Amino acid sequence: MILIISPAKKMRRDLDFLEPRGLPVFLEKTEQLLAYLRGLPFPELKRLLACNEEIAQRSFREFQEMDLQNGLTPALLAYEGIQYQYMAPRVFEAAYFDYVQEHLRILSGFYGILRPFDGVAPYRLEMQAKVKTSFCKSLYDFWGGSLAEQLAAQCGGTVVNLASQEYARAVRPHLPENVRFLTCLFGEEQEGRVVEKGVYVKMARGEMVRFLAERQAETPEEIQAFRRLEFSFREDLSTETHWVFTRKNHKKKKG
Repeated sequence: MILIISPAKKMRRDLDFLEPRGLPVFLEKTEQLLAYLRGLPFPELKRLLACNEEIAQRSFREFQEMDLQNGLTPALLAYEGIQYQYMAPRVFEAAYFDYVQEHLRILSGFYGILRPFDGVAPYRLEMQAKVKTSFCKSLYDFWGGSLAEQLAAQCGGTVVNLASQEYARAVRPHLPENVRFLTCLFGEEQEGRVVEKGVYVKMARGEMVRFLAERQAETPEEIQAFRRLEFSFREDLSTETHWVFTRKNHKKKKG
């Protein structure tokens, strides 16, 4: 099985901790995107990235100076969001690194798909960014079925979805029917329905990757043993394609 996760907006460059083991598989397509982004005037890039002045200025400089071949950081160590903090790869044992290199893939609007030790440069480009060019109508159009094709060839029949809807959408519609797409949902039961809360979802996704790496899990069924951050598997709320994990609602009742 292959686990898929989303990237994070915030990134770091670290040339000292661990070296990359290779380059992203779709680097030629990334080079095409980079050439387009470098050609945008600053105001247009800022509108595309939908961010504040400081982030836009930094991103503009990064794209202008970017080297896709040198001075790179392993993808798993480059992203700094909540999911990655709870995964805590910087304190992985060696066996965990080997596990995620085989079983984990990071989806990216800029790189397409990344193995944990693929070398990357800091960038900002979300999958849903309104990229409309002579060669694509959107990033979903740009990547097309290529990401799903890669996953289908490597997943052994099952893709475990720990990504946001924004990124899962780049894969799910293109997978062949014989590949199982299993989404893990993390939420709280409220008035008969499961409500997902963004921060807890990101925390749980990171913990889930770490949990499976610690167990060296090879089958989807091992996912059901997840018991972290007070989440536990709910067979009664789950379906064949969506496995639900709930935690206690700690919100105090009024009165």
